[in-house]
Amino acid sequence: MLELRCPDLDAALATFEALGFRVDAVVPADDPQRITVSRGDVSVELVRVAAEPAPPAPRLDVPPLAPGLVVTRASGGGWHIGRAGMQYRDLIPDRLGGWLVASHIRIPDGGPVPDYVHFHAIRFQIIYCRAGWVRLVYEDQGDPFVMRAGEVVVQPPTIRHRVLECSPGLEVIELSCPAVHATYADHALALPIAGGGPPFSPPAGKRERAWGEQRFHCGALAGLAAATGGLVRAGRGDGVAFGFVLEGSARLATGGQTFELARDDAFAIPPGQAYEASGDLLALTVS
Repeated sequence: MLELRCPDLDAALATFEALGFRVDAVVPADDPQRITVSRGDVSVELVRVAAEPAPPAPRLDVPPLAPGLVVTRASGGGWHIGRAGMQYRDLIPDRLGGWLVASHIRIPDGGPVPDYVHFHAIRFQIIYCRAGWVRLVYEDQGDPFVMRAGEVVVQPPTIRHRVLECSPGLEVIELSCPAVHATYADHALALPIAGGGPPFSPPAGKRERAWGEQRFHCGALAGLAAATGGLVRAGRGDGVAFGFVLEGSARLATGGQTFELARDDAFAIPPGQAYEASGDLLALTVS
């Protein structure tokens, strides 16, 4: 006999009766907890169970910004293994009081990524592809697509997504607020796992929608401000200035101090503090 656990026993019984099953036993009669039904050689025992509680709403605690000048050297190492086997390096060790985390993330070997459908409880999150390519799939954004070096993704709060595969030597820079935030798996949602064209194809079947005041974006850095509702913008602005040296070297002058920066060095400058970066360099800079 098959046993079927039913949060709504009455609805389950009505479904089986509509399929031609007959009631063989009810226990107890005054408050049924188990009902046995059968059709031919098939018997099923319907068992009343309490409805499972709804999953808790993602909790979002954004601590106040503790501004400060931060310069992080690539020579300091600090690589460690994070989620899904990815390698992480912290670019703002003090995390500005827990307000912002900036990570240099890499996957040296490439290939399929052991990821799962998930989402983050965040205020904002952006990912810049520094080297290689990565194949992704996002909720309501159509088939999987490839983000290439030089492109940025805005992941609005709670958007479901999954990393599918990447090239050898993939490197990305990820910024998230707050620094400590929860990542939730969503095992009930099956996002597309096969694309509808060549590997390097834009999203197909994208549905325009908003998550709060933010929208999904994949493409040029210039689209940051529009996608995040003005929270993050490329280049200089009124907020925290974050920079990462992609290539070359630079001299950073700010607050009466001068720093020599090399490839893979990073900096964060408090809101409103003037700074100048000069030299033969290519840098990612956002505010």
